Amino acid sequence: MTTPSLDPVVARLRSAGCVFAEDEAELLAAAASSVAELEAMVERRVAGLPLEQIVGWAEFRGLRLAVEPGVFVPRRRTEFLAERAIALATPGCVAVDLCCGVGAVAAALIAAVDGIEVFAADVDPAAVRCARRNLPAERVLEGDLYAPLPPGLRGRVDVLAVNAPYVPTGEIRLMPPEARDHEHHVALDGGADGLDVQRRVAAGSPEWLAPGGHLLIETSERQAPLTVAAVEAAGLATRVVRFEDLGATIVVGTSVRPRRGEVLSRRP
Repeated sequence: MTTPSLDPVVARLRSAGCVFAEDEAELLAAAASSVAELEAMVERRVAGLPLEQIVGWAEFRGLRLAVEPGVFVPRRRTEFLAERAIALATPGCVAVDLCCGVGAVAAALIAAVDGIEVFAADVDPAAVRCARRNLPAERVLEGDLYAPLPPGLRGRVDVLAVNAPYVPTGEIRLMPPEARDHEHHVALDGGADGLDVQRRVAAGSPEWLAPGGHLLIETSERQAPLTVAAVEAAGLATRVVRFEDLGATIVVGTSVRPRRGEVLSRRP
């Protein structure tokens, strides 16, 4: 669609508090097929709907991912989770994107690692519907955490990347309206201290990880000690990695279970 000037659109977006009003106006204009549709999209944006849900896609590590109303929009900080997962993956390995949302981390892994075998799972049907548009549909599973994964993956997962909900229930009201009012709370609410789902993920991970496999959990800097405790309680060796520019914190747990035929050395 072409329009004589986007200045009025920019002004409306800016008055509504959109920091990147010029960029958003261009994206909305590119997505609209008519002036009337652009007007309707601007009205939705001014009302607080996330830009990505309006235009129908989000960018993640250079990939354009389908996004529907109500689903969790991939965050820039989660690109760090994807990057660390890619760094630990090897060609042909097995990876799982748990609590996958629209499948952003899984899509990044497929794009970056040759021959990788990736599965993704989420409990939110809308998120699963989106993920099946962004990934090989047969590899996207609907259900609670590990429940929908194929049994044959037990003990074979080399990289388990997890962006589980970790916002404490009482703090959801403090989130920006775009998230609080327009994303399904199942993707946000982590329980009283934000760690309910992470603890379940950590507890179940040894059954699925290959010897030497890695669990990567996105968390916050404040909650990282609790996440570390949960992962260590599952018997994994842990470390914390951060990327300040994105405000990203990840706890990495590594399985110390020996590979078949190996014997762990013991100090006398």
